[in-house]
Parts: sequence; structure tokens; C-alpha cells
Amino acid sequence: MLLAVLCFALFLGGFAQNQTPSSPAIVLHAARLLDIEAAKILRPGEVLVQGERIVEAGPSVKHPAGAETIDLGDTTLMPGLIDAHVHLFLHPGAEDLQTVEESVPQRTILATLAARDDLMAGFTAERDMGTEGAGSADTAVRNAIDQGLIPGPRLRISGNAVDILGGHEDAIHYNPAQHVLSNATYANNAADLVRVIRQQFKEGADFVKIYETGPDSIHDGHFSTPYQYTEAELSAAVEEAARVGKRVGVHATGEPGALYAAQAGVASVDHADQLSDETMHLMHEKEIFAVPTFTISEYFADHAASAAAAAREHAMLDFHTQEFRKQLAAGVPMAVGSDVGPFPHGTQARELVLMVKYGMSPAAALQADLLNGAKLLGWQGQIGAVKQGYFADVIAVPGDPLKDISVVQNVKFVMKGGVVYKK
Repeated sequence: MLLAVLCFALFLGGFAQNQTPSSPAIVLHAARLLDIEAAKILRPGEVLVQGERIVEAGPSVKHPAGAETIDLGDTTLMPGLIDAHVHLFLHPGAEDLQTVEESVPQRTILATLAARDDLMAGFTAERDMGTEGAGSADTAVRNAIDQGLIPGPRLRISGNAVDILGGHEDAIHYNPAQHVLSNATYANNAADLVRVIRQQFKEGADFVKIYETGPDSIHDGHFSTPYQYTEAELSAAVEEAARVGKRVGVHATGEPGALYAAQAGVASVDHADQLSDETMHLMHEKEIFAVPTFTISEYFADHAASAAAAAREHAMLDFHTQEFRKQLAAGVPMAVGSDVGPFPHGTQARELVLMVKYGMSPAAALQADLLNGAKLLGWQGQIGAVKQGYFADVIAVPGDPLKDISVVQNVKFVMKGGVVYKK
């Protein structure tokens, strides 16, 4: 079975590789087209694609001689989805054990399959938030996708995340005599952070992922989580990344770590279960994105090992949804990230459904995913909209996503860079 899947992936990669800008133009036709910037539906919808770029989009477009027309019937054409928080190197199961028991080559093979599954689900761009102990292996996955060797989304990668000794991703519950390695790279002060960041960039990372908060707890409605780096230490990391035009994203579930991250000027606060008024103000002012990752919380709550663990996870999720509504009211900019990996790749469009369930309109959730996601990944003006000059990353879904956000869970057609991967 694994061999068959790998052969299929290689076939698709070869197909992608053979598509060149000199290929005949393609006209996509459907009943509807999403104008994400205006948050409206155009009827009908057409997109003219030449090579990897969109030439024209609207209710009707030119049909050049020799162009291939793909009629997608009663569907809505829209930009490819963006997931700003994924883990290609993780899969369902015991997360700590898989990083110990599975070799880096094995995990890399599985990561290529995860990338394929995400692409087939309509995700044409993603931010991989740490390989969880596989080092810079995600550099090879990103490069293979970029070279057309394997199918997958456009990727921004971080390599290993960064953590303190004894921190969030350290191997704490193992026999110390076995010297089980951390799933992140140690950095215990500002100088360590600079050194680690330079090494990660040398190995191909596009950005830095830092664990800023540790284990979360909630008692009688009171949420707490320890911070791992001071504001000054995070500022050193942000300044070092900015020196070469790159940015920092942090795992930060609550205070005071989230405030330190906002003060330091990170690009995103991922999870963001709890944000103080001061933090929300800074994030609004500096356009720092919150990435809620509701889907992973729901999955952990529904798949907990015991009734007590399930109750704890549901309490955490309930607390987060209440805080999320406060964050929306405060104008905190949102991006969409699912934390997929511990739950099955290719199913993470559930995140958009949950963001609507917990307070956003379908239009706002889609704009958070597509417009804000493009900004967060550093591809603003290149992806996230079906517009002239943008990459031809286009999907088709049944129905109208502005009326029923759940249709994004049923993607019928996928094109990335002018290449059809699903039809």
C-alpha cells in the first residue's frame, strides 16, 4: 500500500514537472467565482491561466485560440486555501513516541505523503511549524515540491522549533539515563537564540518557530501557563531574524508570554488561548496575527485517553472560545492554522468551520485564511486571491462558501501554479 501511494505521489510530481509556462492556456469555467477582497460571489466565474500565473479572472474572460477549457459546472472557483500552522512530520498516534521510534528518513517519507494529502484537500500554501525532532529535513521536502519532484503546497518552513532546557517540547517523562532527545533545539538565553537561528537559516529555514509558553492548566476558570523567554530574549530573536529579512512565530497560549511576544514584535502568536487587553491592543496596533488552532483542541478533547483528560481538554476549548470572541471584538487580526499532524492531514479545513462556529462570519474567516494567510507567509500579492498576475492557485468547491463555510471541506478541483492536481 505504501509503495502504491509513493508511486502515485511520484506520478503527480512528474506530471507537475512536465507542465511549463509554454503549455497551452487554460480557461476554468464554473457557476461562481469568489472575489475574496470584496467578499462577494461573481456569476458565472472564469479564470484564464497561462503557465503558472492568472492572466484574467471575472464573470467572463478571453478564450485564446488553442486554450483548454475546463468546465467545473455548479461549483465556486476560489483561491487555494492556506494553513498557517501545520506539522508535516507528525501523524496521528503517540506524538512523543513517533519522534523517538521513527527514523528521520521514515518521517521525511511520511511528510511527503502528508504534503500531498494537504494539497489534495485544497491547501496550496502552508507554514510548517517545526519538524518535532527531524531538524532541517523539511528543507528537502520544500525544495522537492518547488522543483516539481513531488506534489505539495507552497511551503514556509522553520526546521526544528526552538525551546529552553526542560521546556515545552523537551523529553521530560523519560528515563534520564536514556538521554532521549528533545523535539526542539535548545536555546537558553539571547546569545543561544541568535546562534540557533543562524544555524537554522544556514540549513534552509524560512522563519523561526519558538516555544514561548509551557504546560497549560486551568483551575476554576483560571488559565495559567509559564513563559519560557523574556521580552528582551524574544526581541533578540526577532532582531536577528529581521537582519536577514525573516520573521518569528511563537507558540504562546497565554500570559505573560503572549505579551512578551507582542512587545518583541513577532509575526504571529499561535494558539492564543488567552490574551490580555494590553496584548490584544499591541497585536491590533502592530498587525500581529493570532492563529487559534481550534481543530487540534477539538481533536484532543474528542480523542482523550480518559474521561478526566477529556473534561480537561473540553474545559480548555470552552475557555479559548470565550477568549476568541473577546479577541475578535478587540480587533486582533486572525490567520487560519489548524495544527494538523496529530490529526489526519487533509482534514484541516475543519478549522474554518470552527472559526465560524465560534464567532466569525464565513467571509471574515475566508479573508483571515486567504488575505491574512498570504501576508503571514510573506506571499502577499502572489497568493490568496484569484487576480491577474497572481499564482494560479485555484480550487473549486460545491455551493457558496460565503453562505456555507463547510463546503471548503469538500474540494472538487485543485490547481497550483497552473498545474491541475485534482479534477
